[in-house]
Amino acid sequence: MSLLVIIALLSLLSWLWLTFCQGWFWRTDVRLPRRAQLTAYPRVAVVVPARDEAEVLPLSLPSLLAQEYPGEARLILVDDGSADGTGELARRLGEAPGSLPLTVTAPGEPPAGWTGKLWALRHGVELAGEDVDYLLLTDADIAHGPHSLESLVAAAETNDLDLVSQMARLRTETRWEQLIVPAFVYFFAQLYPFRRSNRPGARTAAAAGGCSLVRREALERAGGVAAIRGAVIDDVNLARLVKRNGGRTWLGLADRVDSVRPYPELGQLWRMVSRSAYAQLRHSPALLAGTVLGLALVYLVPPLAVVAGLVGGDTPLTVLGLAAWLLMALTFRPMLGYYRRPVWEALLLPFTAGMYLLMTVDSAVQHWRGRGAAWKGRTYGAMEG
Repeated sequence: MSLLVIIALLSLLSWLWLTFCQGWFWRTDVRLPRRAQLTAYPRVAVVVPARDEAEVLPLSLPSLLAQEYPGEARLILVDDGSADGTGELARRLGEAPGSLPLTVTAPGEPPAGWTGKLWALRHGVELAGEDVDYLLLTDADIAHGPHSLESLVAAAETNDLDLVSQMARLRTETRWEQLIVPAFVYFFAQLYPFRRSNRPGARTAAAAGGCSLVRREALERAGGVAAIRGAVIDDVNLARLVKRNGGRTWLGLADRVDSVRPYPELGQLWRMVSRSAYAQLRHSPALLAGTVLGLALVYLVPPLAVVAGLVGGDTPLTVLGLAAWLLMALTFRPMLGYYRRPVWEALLLPFTAGMYLLMTVDSAVQHWRGRGAAWKGRTYGAMEG
């Protein structure tokens, strides 16, 4: 048995394990759990951190202001040092008839050791006070369906959950978005299988920062936002924090929660991924090397094995490569369906994975150059993942 055949066999075995033993990560049917009609709805504060979001705010904030929530709810938009009039624009949008009460505040620059977003969230949570039962932490580029808040709260109350998070449906209007975005969510689910994360007692814990409803008492019990103040990947760390302190968490895909932020160019998507990729690896060169080798074995070997097998007339190599590539495509198909993309695009996943490999390496390079986790004029360097 040649070395190439052995490598192709290892790739196929990896795909068999991923397909059947990695928490069914590829399935897209994890949606909001059962919800009962509540007799009384708890009080909620919606906290929106925003830094230079004037471009997307008119597409997102009105959807929050117009929430049809049967209980008491109010919004707090925290202007995180914006230079584009985000705060003033939010105030004008909040004047629309029938809007939920809106407070716009600015906490100033974050102290050392804090990321800007978490400093803004801490300020908003403190401003919400102790008279609220839940906090909806949602990004400024996220638009919500009219009953989004009601559904999130009903799911939390019905199932006794301390954190309910939905991964917003990202934009897929441009060709680069169509290529990169479904794979981004697919890779996230592969790393943090939703079913495994939602299982009480499981070590896996994850959330989506764009839409996370958290019980105020659970957040306080876990030490508040200050406990993760330096986290670049704040959503996953929030879920870990809540779960580690006895809370029950849930994460799934959204139906009526959408990101309105455009990524028309590859460079913008590249920065979105690379700014946190190396932080996800805890800034470890060893983990980086393992990730690069793993991505190459799992995603690049199958098509290369097919080509090499066809060129060299090596039937076992060709068959092993085709089998692994087929499993890859079949597991990617449900995510393409979720994003309403054609089936044949599943065959492009090795190419997209190769791009993610390069983005991950670039993330490490930027970190080593002192420009890691850069976002809207701020660089967080070696802060915690």
